[in-house]
Amino acid sequence: MPRDGYTTVPVRTDYIKPGEGLWKIMERAGELVVDGDFLVVSETPISVAQGNLVDESEFEASRTAIILADLWSKYIWGHVLGPIFGIKERTLKNLRNLPPEARNHKEVVLRYYGLKHALKPASEAGIDLSNVPGTYVSLLPENPVGTAKSIAEGILSKFGVDVTVVVIDTDATYRILGRYFTSLPTAAPGIISDTGFLGYIAGRFSRKRWPTPLASSRPAATEVLLEVASVAEEYHERHSSRKTVYDMASELESEPETVTVEMLSSLEHVPAVIVRPPLK
Repeated sequence: MPRDGYTTVPVRTDYIKPGEGLWKIMERAGELVVDGDFLVVSETPISVAQGNLVDESEFEASRTAIILADLWSKYIWGHVLGPIFGIKERTLKNLRNLPPEARNHKEVVLRYYGLKHALKPASEAGIDLSNVPGTYVSLLPENPVGTAKSIAEGILSKFGVDVTVVVIDTDATYRILGRYFTSLPTAAPGIISDTGFLGYIAGRFSRKRWPTPLASSRPAATEVLLEVASVAEEYHERHSSRKTVYDMASELESEPETVTVEMLSSLEHVPAVIVRPPLK
């Protein structure tokens, strides 16, 4: 059951294609929301809709990228630092079995976000390898605040329902000494962002972590946004087995690099979750 009496309602759509826009989320969510709801939208479908994609096969890995993939992530983090810092067994397994394509991925991280993000062993800078075709990856959304406001305004205009739209990323926000921070390049006000690898290391000492709110369509307390993001993420954890690009490929009975838009379109997707606060 959702925490503290919150109700969750999935917004189910087919695959949102590159450059297609976010009307599918607005149309479907508008039929389900009521005044006061939070509409929590995952960052990946927004990036895909914006066409904010990069084909990693077009990049040639530099020496730095090769070292980061083959030595730093695969061996030092996969076998030494990962177990010391208590990284999940699933992540350790993925690190220890990184394919050669990981070199190109590190090169993309270096080019777009720099060394401080590329030093993270995995999930660097919020770049998403799942829910995208072939050798493409999605970068963080452009102007997430503007996107959140646009979705909220679209729902209000067509359906007459006033909701707060929150864009989230599954990468963690941490808290130490009352300060919230994330390694991601951007986050909602009240969360220190762009801390990269150092933030990731500091986060290992945080007693609690939350998914990261990237933006909200209206001002809200950081604690509220973190709570709502956590409720939405818990829904995905309970109802989806697609944790990584490898899970997605397995469901499609394919290899990650051969996944097509048509294959992704054959699956049902939940790009957003309605989080309804408890009645007072």
